[in-house]
Amino acid sequence: MIFAYKAKDKAGKMLTGTLEANDRLSALRQIEKLGCTPVSISSSDSGAAPKNKAEPRGRFKLTLHWQPRMGTGEVLNFSTELSDLLASGMTLGHALTTLSKRRTGGPADDIIRDLRDQIVQGTNLSDAMASHPKSFAPLYVSMVRVGEASGALAEVMLRLVEHYERIQDLKEKVVMALVYPIIVLVMGVATMIFCMVYVIPKFSEIFEQLGSTLPLPTRMLIGMSKFMLHYGWLAIGVLAIAVVLLFRYLGTPTGKQRWHRLQLKAPFIRGIVASSTYANFARTLSTLLTNGVPALQALGIVEQTVGNVIIAAEVRKARDRVTDGTTISGPLAAGGVFPPLMTDMLAIGEQTGDMPGALKHIAHRYETELNRNVKIFTTALEPILIVLVAVLVGFIAVSIVMAVFNVTNGLGV
Repeated sequence: MIFAYKAKDKAGKMLTGTLEANDRLSALRQIEKLGCTPVSISSSDSGAAPKNKAEPRGRFKLTLHWQPRMGTGEVLNFSTELSDLLASGMTLGHALTTLSKRRTGGPADDIIRDLRDQIVQGTNLSDAMASHPKSFAPLYVSMVRVGEASGALAEVMLRLVEHYERIQDLKEKVVMALVYPIIVLVMGVATMIFCMVYVIPKFSEIFEQLGSTLPLPTRMLIGMSKFMLHYGWLAIGVLAIAVVLLFRYLGTPTGKQRWHRLQLKAPFIRGIVASSTYANFARTLSTLLTNGVPALQALGIVEQTVGNVIIAAEVRKARDRVTDGTTISGPLAAGGVFPPLMTDMLAIGEQTGDMPGALKHIAHRYETELNRNVKIFTTALEPILIVLVAVLVGFIAVSIVMAVFNVTNGLGV
């Protein structure tokens, strides 16, 4: 018989292919012998195996499978709707079937249908979600697994919705705070380009016809305008290549480490990055511990979701020390990255036996600090950008006015 299968390799990549086996159990054993984890397997039309002398009988034909990906907003919508359906008393299979009937035209359609198919075949929801790691983070999968084990999946889904709503709210606050400064910067740059490409060349022709000696600022301005007219596309190309190379470097372990370390030290930015990261750390760890995830497993998940490699490294070191039987607050304080106030509050939570409660207080404190840092950043950034744009536009205006006065004086007007 010919079986079509989906399996995950040790790196978590989804593989698909076909194989020949006597029955379903034999096919599963063949998949496991290759070190892969079966996700789904189904028999196709019976018939002779494909004749291919280069591929011996029973050998896999593995192919990489592109996976659709749900964005944070889509995951939040899916979680909210699934939580509502489960809370109303609907079974998991019926709820996923209901959600799979919708057609949004996005990747969520394929993912929800795949979840439904796997549930129908007997797979746990957590395992089905684990087959889509780009959409469902380890935090999400672990909490769903805990909800399945405790029989409180509806309550866990509700907590997940609350958690992702807080994370989404933090991101939106930062983005909305940057909207006005970005608009000011874009309008300033657009004004400069318009002046350099259309306005300055017309004045340059008039000044050349009059033949008078122009002031230094005017000559500099005309030179920049000519450079943009003749080499503007080349400059844009070089800039684009530089940006691409920079992003590729920042994607390397060394570049990412330096960039994240710079974020924790740069003025104005460090307050936003640090408070956001600490709030995310505390909120995520509190959510996991509240839902019964063991401390070591919870720290491992937080390490993957904290968002800063410097802080993630400290969490990893703390996790190794916690394995030896020490508390969480002590190893976190030893690294010197986490603020003393945060580790002291963690220590109090450990002493009172209410770690989730202490972590909620920490998350609330740093979310409040994040709002304050965002206001400080935008309050300082807006006048800086306005002054910068004013200086650039003022330089153009003064250079033209100086040239006009110089020409009129030379003509004796």
